[in-house]
Amino acid sequence: MSAPTATPFLRASLSRQAPVPPGKPRGLKVSRSRTDAALSSASEPPAKRVRSEDLGQDGESREDAGAEEKEPTERKRARGQNKSRPCMKPNHYEQSRLCPSVTQGCAEKCYFGARCRFLHDVGEYMAAKPADLGRSCVLFETFGKCIYGVTCRFAQAHLGDGYQNIVNTDLAKQWEGKSLVRNNLSKDLQHQLRKRKFSFRKADEYLRGLAKPHSDEDPEPDAVQSPGLPGGEEASSTKTVGPVTDEDVVKLRSCEKKKSKSPDKPFLCCLFQCGNLPFRRICKRFGADVTCGEMAVCTNLLQGQSSEWALLKRHHTEDIFGVQLEGAFPDTMTKCAELLNQTIEVDFVDINVGCPIDLVYKKGGGCALMTRSNKFEQIVRGMNLVLDVPLTVKIRTGVQEKVNVAHKIIPKIREWGASMVTLHGRSREQRYTRGADWDYIAECAKIASPMPLFGNGDILSYEDANRAMQMGVSGIMIARGALIKPWLFTEIKEQRHWDISSSERFDILKDFTNYGLEHWGSDTQGVEKTRKFLLEWLSFLCRYIPVGLLEHLPQKINERPPYYMGRDYLETLMASQNVDDWIKISSQLLFPISWKRRLAKIEHGYSLFWFC
Repeated sequence: MSAPTATPFLRASLSRQAPVPPGKPRGLKVSRSRTDAALSSASEPPAKRVRSEDLGQDGESREDAGAEEKEPTERKRARGQNKSRPCMKPNHYEQSRLCPSVTQGCAEKCYFGARCRFLHDVGEYMAAKPADLGRSCVLFETFGKCIYGVTCRFAQAHLGDGYQNIVNTDLAKQWEGKSLVRNNLSKDLQHQLRKRKFSFRKADEYLRGLAKPHSDEDPEPDAVQSPGLPGGEEASSTKTVGPVTDEDVVKLRSCEKKKSKSPDKPFLCCLFQCGNLPFRRICKRFGADVTCGEMAVCTNLLQGQSSEWALLKRHHTEDIFGVQLEGAFPDTMTKCAELLNQTIEVDFVDINVGCPIDLVYKKGGGCALMTRSNKFEQIVRGMNLVLDVPLTVKIRTGVQEKVNVAHKIIPKIREWGASMVTLHGRSREQRYTRGADWDYIAECAKIASPMPLFGNGDILSYEDANRAMQMGVSGIMIARGALIKPWLFTEIKEQRHWDISSSERFDILKDFTNYGLEHWGSDTQGVEKTRKFLLEWLSFLCRYIPVGLLEHLPQKINERPPYYMGRDYLETLMASQNVDDWIKISSQLLFPISWKRRLAKIEHGYSLFWFC
C-alpha cells in the first residue's frame, strides 16, 4: 500500500523545516551549540541583541513580574520641529464655503449636483461670511473685474444690488485676451500625466541606451530618430504645408541652443518658500533681469500635482525666466525635462545639486548627487539631450566642511554638456553659518573656463558684488541678500548705497500684498496664503539695518545687530525680531485693526523654512 501523499500545506511546512543532522530522529528538538548561538547573535544588530538578551527563553523579561505594574517612564520630549502646533490652514471658511459654480455664475450646472457639500444660497453665505477687510479690491481696480465675486474679502467694492458682481467694461476690455501668467497646468495635461499617457519618446530612447551593456563607445546616441523611420531611409507619406524642420529628428548642437544668461545682468537665485511669483515681481521692478522659480520636485511634476506645477508659473514681466528641478535618478529627471520642454515656456532649466536639507539629501538628491557621479552624469547628459534650452547646474563646494570637491566635478559637468554652473561658496555641513569662500570660487572659475561660472554667497551691497566680479567669475547670483533688501539690484546697477526710508519699505510690502492677492486670490484662502508668505519674508526683512544708522559701511550679511531704536516708530517696528511685531505689520495690510483676536491662532502655527 502506497504512502499517503502530503497535502500542499503539509508539503510547504515540511519544506520549511531545517535539515535534520544524521543520527537525529525527526521530531526531536535539536539544540544549537553555544558557539552557533554566539555567532548568530554577533551577526545581529546591537539593538536586536540587547532586546534578545533582556528576554528569557520563554519570551518574557528577566525582570520581576511586578515590573509590569510600574508606571511607564515619561518620554523625553523630542527637540526640533513642533509637530503639535495648530494647523496653518484656517477652518472657518470650510464650514460655510460657497460653491464655485455659484461664484462663476452657473449654479444650475454644479458638477456634484445634490451631493455638493458647499452652499448654493448666496444670502445664507453672506450671513455667515466674515467682515470685509477693506473698501477697495486690487483685482477690480486693476482688471475691472473680480473673479471671486461675493467670496472676495473686499467685495463691497464691486457688489451691487442682489449681490451682483459689478464689471468695469472699459477696463476689462484692455486685459481681454492677454495672458498675464504663463506655464499653467491644463486639465488635459494633468489627465495625461495621471493616466501615464504622456509620450516621453526622447527620454525613453536615452534610457534604453543606458540599459544596454556598456561598450568602448559612448552609449549616448548622437541623434534621436523617429521610431517610424528606422535609419532615416523611409520618408513620411503625410503631405505638409510650409517649411519642414528636423528638430524632432536631429538633436540640437550646443552652439545652436539659446544662449545662457548674460554676465552683466543680476541673477535672482531660486529661493525655497520665499521665491514666489509676487516676490519675483518685486525684485524685477528693482532691476533683477534674470529670475528663477522655486525648486520643484520632478516626481511631483510627473504625477501632475497642481501645487508643484504652481511653482513653474511665470509672470509676463519676467523677461529671462528659468525653473529649477530636484531629483535623484536619471529616468525621472530626463522625463521631467522633456515634459517641461514640450509644455511650458522657459529660457533655461537648472539642476539643484546644492540643496542641503536632510529630506532631499537622504533620498539621493541635492548635495548627494555630488557623491554619486555616475547618476549625476546620466542626469546631466539625459536632460541636455532632451532640452532645447540651456541646462545649468547649481552646486556647493562639497558635502563635508573641509573637503572641497567642486574643482573636480566642474570639468566633468562641462564635459557632460551643461551650459553654465553656479557655485555656492559653502559646503553642505556649513549651511549658512560660515562666510562664503570666494577664493575657492575664483579658483574654480579658472578651471571651468570657457564654461561660464556664476558665484553665489554673502552679497548684500554693490561693494560685495564688485569684489565678487573681480574674482574672475562670469556673473553673480543673489539669494539671501535679495530677501533682506530687494532693492539690492538697484544699488548694484547705480553703484550707490540707498538709505531707503521706512515708508518706502512699507510701500514695498503694500505692493507685495497686492501682487499676492492678484496671484493667490482675494478670497479668504488667498488672503491667508498671502499673509503666510508675507510673514516668511518679514523674517528676513527685519535683518536689514538702515544705512543712516551704520557706523561702517557696508552691512555684512551674517551680522546680527543688537536691539536698536530707529529714526521713527515704523523703522523700529520693522527691525524687531519678534513674531508679534511681524503680525502687527501684516495686520496693517490685510487684517482689521482688531488683529489681536487672531494672534492666538497663528502665533504657534507660523514656521520658518530655509531655501536651497
